[in-house]
Amino acid sequence: MKLGVISLGCDKATVDSERLVGDLVGHGASVVQELTTADVILVNTCGFIDAAKKESIDTILQAAELKKQGVKAVVAVGCLVQRYQEDLRKEMPEVDLLLGFHDLHTLVPSLAERGLLSDPVADHPGVRQYLGANAHVRYLKISEGCDHTCAFCAIPLMRGKHRSEPLERLIREAQQLEAQGAREINLVAQDLGHYGRDLGRAGPKLPDLLEALLRETSVPWFRLLYVYSLGLTERLVELLAAESRVVPYIDIPIQHASDVMLERMRRPERAKTIREKVAWLRETVPDLAIRTTTIVGFPGETDEDFRTLLAFAEEMQFDRLGVFTYSEQEGTRAAEFPDDVPDGVKRERQEALTELQRGISDDRLGRFVGREVDVLVDEIVDPDETDATHVGRVVWQADDVDGVTFLERGGWAKPGDFVRARILEVQDYDFRTDAVGD
Repeated sequence: MKLGVISLGCDKATVDSERLVGDLVGHGASVVQELTTADVILVNTCGFIDAAKKESIDTILQAAELKKQGVKAVVAVGCLVQRYQEDLRKEMPEVDLLLGFHDLHTLVPSLAERGLLSDPVADHPGVRQYLGANAHVRYLKISEGCDHTCAFCAIPLMRGKHRSEPLERLIREAQQLEAQGAREINLVAQDLGHYGRDLGRAGPKLPDLLEALLRETSVPWFRLLYVYSLGLTERLVELLAAESRVVPYIDIPIQHASDVMLERMRRPERAKTIREKVAWLRETVPDLAIRTTTIVGFPGETDEDFRTLLAFAEEMQFDRLGVFTYSEQEGTRAAEFPDDVPDGVKRERQEALTELQRGISDDRLGRFVGREVDVLVDEIVDPDETDATHVGRVVWQADDVDGVTFLERGGWAKPGDFVRARILEVQDYDFRTDAVGD
């Protein structure tokens, strides 16, 4: 069976796609890049915001159109399907399989019944398949679902309660990723700090997992994404400070800084807690880069609430700050609030906070000018030219969401290589560097 894959949404969904494709390959499928040559097209959907829902529906319909050109079956999975499975089944009869998360175990037998899988009873485990552009940058999803009850978020409605992956399975998967060329593994979940809370008092927690990953692999960089401040335990922070392979970078989504808004959002932290945790992190972990995200225009957000957020951002000096405008999610508590903020005001607040953060990030990055650093090469622009540009990242830059590092005189380096370089200057959110000794 020739399999075409379209994976939409977040990096956690990408992990789901790679695991699912690995299982299918273990049962005889082979992945093809040209969708028109596929026997089966698998679409992993996103249902987080309205724009993502529309993209998912359009993508499914476009895949179904390819059945006219010889594609034998279209399979849709993921968040959108999980939440709207029956509606989609009624509206999209041309889609052969619509499988929610609890139905995925039926994918192999369903395709086998259609005569599309050559090895439907394979008893060997599938090896997670790489689907992206840089095999050296991979993501490891350590848990599923979420126990937080944030008023704006529909993730628990789609993904369910928090469930940790067994430690042994994660170690095996990390070893597979390393064998496939991973030089950086990003740990992801709805909240990494919750890892192991459902495994009992004696079960492994996030520091145990990190120590096992360091012990059982030789991957140079591990990065922590999506840790609520309440999950920052003393043991975790000490590990972050002591282990150079756990890069000095952490993503702590705060969403707001007005306690009125935080309470209305049903967030577990308040500004005082966030302030204290940030100070502790910076005192304990030298040169730590802290990334966060915020939501502006949440229902009921006043000018005073927004000024509080601006002042907090100025005070905290986050290295990176993503600013999102509130988007109503069907079925959430916030969707019932009558006092939404006008779209124009949302955009104005987004622009104001983004502009403030631009200056802060520039100042924060400026402290690294003159440093010697390791640059992980991600891409070579115009590789056949004598002045080919090497583009990569340093430890303070996460894949896809932060800036990049331009490397002069990269010479022999190829994607996945580390190059020692000196930071020459900051260019907006990016670094310009020069290889040392090249």
